[in-house]
Amino acid sequence: MSSYPTWVAEGRQQPRVVVLAAVNRPRVAAEMEQIEAILAESAEIVAVDRDESFDFDGADVDLVVVLGGDGSILSAARRMRFNQLPVLGVNLGRLGFLAALGTEELEQNWPLVCQGQCPVDEHVMLLCELRPAETQASQYSQSWQHQQLALNEAAILGGPPFSMMQIDLYVDDHLASSYPCDGLIVSTPVGSTAHNLSAGGPILHRRLEAVVISPISPHTLTMRPVVDHVDRVFEMFVRQGNPSVSAVIDGRVMGTLREGDCLRISKAPVSFKMIRVAGKNEYRTLREKLGWGGNPRKKSSRKQT
Repeated sequence: MSSYPTWVAEGRQQPRVVVLAAVNRPRVAAEMEQIEAILAESAEIVAVDRDESFDFDGADVDLVVVLGGDGSILSAARRMRFNQLPVLGVNLGRLGFLAALGTEELEQNWPLVCQGQCPVDEHVMLLCELRPAETQASQYSQSWQHQQLALNEAAILGGPPFSMMQIDLYVDDHLASSYPCDGLIVSTPVGSTAHNLSAGGPILHRRLEAVVISPISPHTLTMRPVVDHVDRVFEMFVRQGNPSVSAVIDGRVMGTLREGDCLRISKAPVSFKMIRVAGKNEYRTLREKLGWGGNPRKKSSRKQT
Protein backbone atom coordinates (compact mmCIF):
# COMPACT_ATOMS: atom_id res chain seq x y z
CA MET A 1 0.00 0.00 0.00
CA SER A 2 1.22 3.52 -0.80
CA SER A 3 0.15 6.97 0.30
CA TYR A 4 1.44 10.53 0.17
CA PRO A 5 3.06 12.53 2.99
CA THR A 6 0.91 14.05 5.72
CA TRP A 7 2.53 17.50 5.66
CA VAL A 8 1.43 17.97 2.04
CA ALA A 9 -2.17 17.07 2.91
CA GLU A 10 -2.03 19.58 5.77
CA GLY A 11 -0.85 22.33 3.42
CA ARG A 12 2.58 22.81 5.00
CA GLN A 13 5.49 23.76 2.78
CA GLN A 14 8.21 21.98 4.76
CA PRO A 15 8.25 18.70 6.67
CA ARG A 16 9.52 18.48 10.25
CA VAL A 17 12.48 16.12 10.15
CA VAL A 18 14.58 14.21 12.67
CA VAL A 19 17.98 13.00 11.46
CA LEU A 20 19.31 9.73 12.87
CA ALA A 21 23.07 9.72 12.32
CA ALA A 22 25.23 6.66 12.95
CA VAL A 23 28.26 8.81 13.73
CA ASN A 24 30.34 5.72 14.58
CA ARG A 25 30.60 5.22 10.82
CA PRO A 26 33.49 7.25 9.34
CA ARG A 27 31.49 8.24 6.22
CA VAL A 28 28.61 9.58 8.31
CA ALA A 29 30.94 11.74 10.38
CA ALA A 30 32.74 12.96 7.26
CA GLU A 31 29.59 13.90 5.30
CA MET A 32 27.36 15.02 8.18
CA GLU A 33 27.81 18.76 7.67
CA GLN A 34 27.12 18.57 3.93
CA ILE A 35 24.00 16.45 4.42
CA GLU A 36 22.60 18.73 7.13
CA ALA A 37 22.98 21.69 4.76
CA ILE A 38 21.09 19.82 2.01
CA LEU A 39 18.26 18.88 4.35
CA ALA A 40 17.93 22.38 5.86
CA GLU A 41 17.26 23.93 2.44
CA SER A 42 13.83 22.28 2.14
CA ALA A 43 12.86 21.10 5.63
CA GLU A 44 12.74 22.05 9.28
CA ILE A 45 15.27 19.93 11.18
CA VAL A 46 13.74 19.23 14.59
CA ALA A 47 16.67 17.21 15.92
CA VAL A 48 19.91 15.53 14.88
CA ASP A 49 20.24 12.35 16.94
CA ARG A 50 23.83 11.14 17.19
CA ASP A 51 23.50 8.89 20.24
CA GLU A 52 20.04 7.23 19.98
CA SER A 53 18.61 9.56 22.61
CA PHE A 54 15.67 10.96 20.59
CA ASP A 55 12.28 9.94 22.04
CA PHE A 56 9.73 9.10 19.35
CA ASP A 57 6.80 8.84 21.77
CA GLY A 58 4.61 11.84 21.02
CA ALA A 59 7.26 13.42 18.79
CA ASP A 60 5.91 16.12 16.44
CA VAL A 61 7.84 14.86 13.41
CA ASP A 62 6.81 14.13 9.82
CA LEU A 63 9.83 12.31 8.46
CA VAL A 64 12.92 10.42 9.64
CA VAL A 65 16.15 10.65 7.65
CA VAL A 66 18.53 7.82 8.51
CA LEU A 67 22.24 8.22 7.74
CA GLY A 68 24.10 4.92 7.76
CA GLY A 69 23.28 1.50 6.36
CA ASP A 70 20.49 -1.05 6.55
CA GLY A 71 21.35 -1.77 10.18
CA SER A 72 20.70 1.88 11.00
CA ILE A 73 17.25 1.63 9.39
CA LEU A 74 16.45 -1.54 11.36
CA SER A 75 17.47 0.34 14.51
CA ALA A 76 15.19 3.26 13.58
CA ALA A 77 12.22 0.92 13.02
CA ARG A 78 12.83 -0.75 16.38
CA ARG A 79 13.08 2.58 18.21
CA MET A 80 9.87 3.98 16.66
CA ARG A 81 7.95 0.91 17.85
CA PHE A 82 4.20 1.60 17.39
CA ASN A 83 4.76 5.17 16.21
CA GLN A 84 6.17 4.39 12.76
CA LEU A 85 7.04 7.48 10.69
CA PRO A 86 8.09 7.68 7.02
CA VAL A 87 11.79 6.94 6.58
CA LEU A 88 14.29 8.05 3.96
CA GLY A 89 17.58 6.16 4.07
CA VAL A 90 20.90 7.60 2.94
CA ASN A 91 23.40 4.81 2.34
CA LEU A 92 26.68 5.60 4.03
CA GLY A 93 27.29 1.96 4.91
CA ARG A 94 28.07 -1.03 2.71
CA LEU A 95 25.34 -2.99 0.90
CA GLY A 96 22.36 -0.69 1.30
CA PHE A 97 19.22 -2.61 0.28
CA LEU A 98 17.01 -0.26 2.30
CA ALA A 99 19.22 2.82 2.49
CA ALA A 100 19.24 3.32 -1.24
CA LEU A 101 20.30 6.96 -1.79
CA GLY A 102 23.85 8.26 -1.91
CA THR A 103 24.71 11.83 -0.94
CA GLU A 104 24.55 13.13 -4.52
CA GLU A 105 21.21 11.40 -5.10
CA LEU A 106 19.91 12.93 -1.88
CA GLU A 107 20.73 16.42 -3.12
CA GLN A 108 18.85 15.75 -6.37
CA ASN A 109 15.78 14.14 -4.81
CA TRP A 110 15.37 15.92 -1.48
CA PRO A 111 13.34 18.87 -2.86
CA LEU A 112 10.98 16.38 -4.56
CA VAL A 113 10.55 14.46 -1.30
CA CYS A 114 9.69 17.65 0.59
CA GLN A 115 7.24 18.71 -2.12
CA GLY A 116 5.35 15.46 -1.62
CA GLN A 117 6.18 14.05 -5.05
CA CYS A 118 7.54 10.78 -3.65
CA PRO A 119 4.98 8.29 -2.31
CA VAL A 120 5.27 6.49 1.02
CA ASP A 121 5.25 2.69 0.74
CA GLU A 122 4.07 0.59 3.67
CA HIS A 123 5.79 -2.70 4.47
CA VAL A 124 4.81 -5.61 6.67
CA MET A 125 6.22 -5.77 10.18
CA LEU A 126 5.95 -8.67 12.63
CA LEU A 127 4.89 -8.64 16.26
CA CYS A 128 7.09 -11.11 18.15
CA GLU A 129 6.21 -12.39 21.61
CA LEU A 130 7.79 -14.90 23.99
CA ARG A 131 5.74 -17.38 25.99
CA PRO A 132 7.45 -19.45 28.69
CA ALA A 133 6.74 -23.16 28.86
CA GLU A 134 5.40 -23.07 32.40
CA THR A 135 2.56 -20.69 31.52
CA GLN A 136 -0.78 -22.47 31.65
CA ALA A 137 -3.25 -22.26 28.76
CA SER A 138 -5.74 -20.45 31.00
CA GLN A 139 -3.20 -17.64 31.43
CA TYR A 140 -2.55 -17.32 27.70
CA SER A 141 -3.64 -13.68 27.29
CA GLN A 142 -1.52 -12.56 30.25
CA SER A 143 1.54 -14.61 29.33
CA TRP A 144 3.23 -12.36 26.77
CA GLN A 145 5.84 -10.63 28.86
CA HIS A 146 8.21 -9.71 26.05
CA GLN A 147 7.23 -7.99 22.79
CA GLN A 148 9.32 -6.70 19.92
CA LEU A 149 8.63 -5.58 16.37
CA ALA A 150 10.56 -7.11 13.49
CA LEU A 151 11.15 -5.49 10.12
CA ASN A 152 13.45 -8.19 8.69
CA GLU A 153 12.84 -11.44 10.50
CA ALA A 154 12.21 -13.39 13.66
CA ALA A 155 14.26 -16.53 14.17
CA ILE A 156 15.13 -19.27 16.61
CA LEU A 157 18.88 -19.84 16.46
CA GLY A 158 21.13 -22.26 18.27
CA GLY A 159 24.35 -21.59 20.17
CA PRO A 160 27.04 -23.68 21.87
CA PRO A 161 27.28 -26.67 21.83
CA PHE A 162 25.66 -26.22 18.38
CA SER A 163 23.66 -29.44 18.49
CA MET A 164 20.64 -29.95 16.24
CA MET A 165 17.34 -28.59 17.52
CA GLN A 166 13.78 -29.83 17.20
CA ILE A 167 11.32 -27.00 16.54
CA ASP A 168 7.56 -27.52 16.18
CA LEU A 169 5.81 -24.96 13.99
CA TYR A 170 2.10 -24.31 14.51
CA VAL A 171 0.16 -22.11 12.10
CA ASP A 172 -3.19 -20.85 13.40
CA ASP A 173 -3.06 -23.54 16.13
CA HIS A 174 -2.47 -26.35 13.60
CA LEU A 175 0.79 -28.28 13.49
CA ALA A 176 2.58 -27.50 10.25
CA SER A 177 5.78 -29.46 10.78
CA SER A 178 8.45 -30.54 13.25
CA TYR A 179 11.83 -29.30 12.05
CA PRO A 180 15.06 -31.08 13.01
CA CYS A 181 17.36 -28.19 12.11
CA ASP A 182 19.95 -25.62 13.16
CA GLY A 183 17.32 -22.88 13.29
CA LEU A 184 14.08 -21.56 11.85
CA ILE A 185 13.44 -18.15 10.28
CA VAL A 186 10.16 -16.32 9.68
CA SER A 187 11.00 -13.46 7.33
CA THR A 188 9.10 -10.45 6.01
CA PRO A 189 9.34 -9.47 2.33
CA VAL A 190 11.74 -6.66 3.32
CA GLY A 191 13.90 -9.20 5.15
CA SER A 192 13.75 -11.81 2.39
CA THR A 193 17.10 -10.53 1.05
CA ALA A 194 18.74 -10.89 4.48
CA HIS A 195 19.14 -14.08 6.58
CA ASN A 196 16.35 -15.80 4.62
CA LEU A 197 18.27 -15.44 1.35
CA SER A 198 21.45 -16.82 2.95
CA ALA A 199 19.44 -19.83 4.17
CA GLY A 200 18.21 -20.56 0.63
CA GLY A 201 14.82 -18.86 0.88
CA PRO A 202 13.14 -16.94 -1.98
CA ILE A 203 13.19 -13.19 -2.55
CA LEU A 204 9.75 -11.57 -2.16
CA HIS A 205 8.54 -8.26 -3.52
CA ARG A 206 8.73 -5.82 -0.63
CA ARG A 207 5.09 -4.80 -0.69
CA LEU A 208 3.63 -8.33 -0.57
CA GLU A 209 1.49 -9.23 2.44
CA ALA A 210 3.45 -12.42 3.05
CA VAL A 211 6.14 -14.16 5.09
CA VAL A 212 8.74 -16.83 4.30
CA ILE A 213 9.35 -19.75 6.67
CA SER A 214 12.90 -20.99 6.11
CA PRO A 215 14.60 -23.80 8.04
CA ILE A 216 18.36 -23.53 8.52
CA SER A 217 20.19 -26.73 7.56
CA PRO A 218 17.17 -29.04 8.00
CA HIS A 219 18.06 -32.68 8.64
CA THR A 220 15.31 -33.75 6.21
CA LEU A 221 16.08 -32.59 2.67
CA THR A 222 12.40 -32.40 1.69
CA MET A 223 11.85 -29.52 4.14
CA ARG A 224 11.93 -26.46 1.90
CA PRO A 225 11.10 -22.77 2.48
CA VAL A 226 7.38 -21.96 2.49
CA VAL A 227 5.66 -18.68 1.56
CA ASP A 228 2.47 -17.94 3.49
CA HIS A 229 0.09 -15.03 4.02
CA VAL A 230 1.04 -12.71 6.87
CA ASP A 231 -2.46 -12.66 8.40
CA ARG A 232 -1.80 -15.84 10.35
CA VAL A 233 -0.33 -16.71 13.73
CA PHE A 234 2.97 -18.63 13.70
CA GLU A 235 4.11 -20.34 16.90
CA MET A 236 7.53 -21.95 17.13
CA PHE A 237 8.00 -24.33 20.09
CA VAL A 238 11.44 -25.55 21.10
CA ARG A 239 11.02 -29.29 21.68
CA GLN A 240 14.72 -30.13 21.84
CA GLY A 241 17.48 -27.60 22.28
CA ASN A 242 20.25 -26.46 24.58
CA PRO A 243 20.77 -23.58 27.04
CA SER A 244 22.08 -21.28 24.28
CA VAL A 245 19.01 -21.40 22.01
CA SER A 246 17.74 -17.85 21.48
CA ALA A 247 14.93 -15.87 19.89
CA VAL A 248 16.66 -13.40 17.57
CA ILE A 249 14.75 -10.42 16.16
CA ASP A 250 16.39 -8.44 13.35
CA GLY A 251 19.79 -9.68 14.44
CA ARG A 252 19.33 -8.86 18.14
CA VAL A 253 18.77 -11.45 20.86
CA MET A 254 15.29 -11.06 22.33
CA GLY A 255 15.74 -13.80 24.93
CA THR A 256 16.84 -17.38 25.50
CA LEU A 257 14.44 -20.25 24.93
CA ARG A 258 14.26 -23.36 27.04
CA GLU A 259 12.62 -26.56 25.90
CA GLY A 260 8.86 -25.99 25.68
CA ASP A 261 9.15 -22.21 25.29
CA CYS A 262 7.38 -20.56 22.37
CA LEU A 263 8.12 -17.68 20.01
CA ARG A 264 4.80 -16.35 18.71
CA ILE A 265 4.76 -14.29 15.50
CA SER A 266 1.85 -12.37 14.01
CA LYS A 267 1.30 -9.37 11.77
CA ALA A 268 2.12 -6.17 13.63
CA PRO A 269 -0.60 -3.51 13.99
CA VAL A 270 1.75 -0.98 12.34
CA SER A 271 3.67 -0.93 9.07
CA PHE A 272 7.15 0.25 8.23
CA LYS A 273 6.90 3.35 6.04
CA MET A 274 9.54 4.14 3.46
CA ILE A 275 9.79 7.00 0.97
CA ARG A 276 9.95 5.68 -2.60
CA VAL A 277 12.25 7.75 -4.83
CA ALA A 278 11.82 7.82 -8.63
CA GLY A 279 14.32 5.68 -10.50
CA LYS A 280 14.73 3.23 -7.63
CA ASN A 281 13.01 -0.14 -7.99
CA GLU A 282 13.58 -3.58 -6.55
CA TYR A 283 14.99 -5.23 -9.65
CA ARG A 284 17.48 -2.42 -10.11
CA THR A 285 18.49 -2.83 -6.46
CA LEU A 286 18.94 -6.59 -6.94
CA ARG A 287 21.02 -6.05 -10.07
CA GLU A 288 23.26 -3.56 -8.34
CA LYS A 289 23.56 -5.17 -4.90
CA LEU A 290 23.57 -8.86 -5.83
CA GLY A 291 25.45 -8.57 -9.12
CA TRP A 292 22.54 -9.59 -11.31
CA GLY A 293 23.91 -7.64 -14.29
CA GLY A 294 24.63 -10.85 -16.21
CA ASN A 295 26.47 -11.07 -19.49
CA PRO A 296 23.88 -10.84 -22.27
CA ARG A 297 24.99 -11.87 -25.75
CA LYS A 298 23.16 -8.98 -27.31
CA LYS A 299 22.83 -5.47 -25.92
CA SER A 300 19.20 -4.80 -25.05
CA SER A 301 17.47 -1.89 -26.76
CA ARG A 302 15.13 -1.51 -23.78
CA LYS A 303 15.83 1.26 -21.32
CA GLN A 304 17.06 -0.06 -17.98
CA THR A 305 15.57 1.60 -14.90
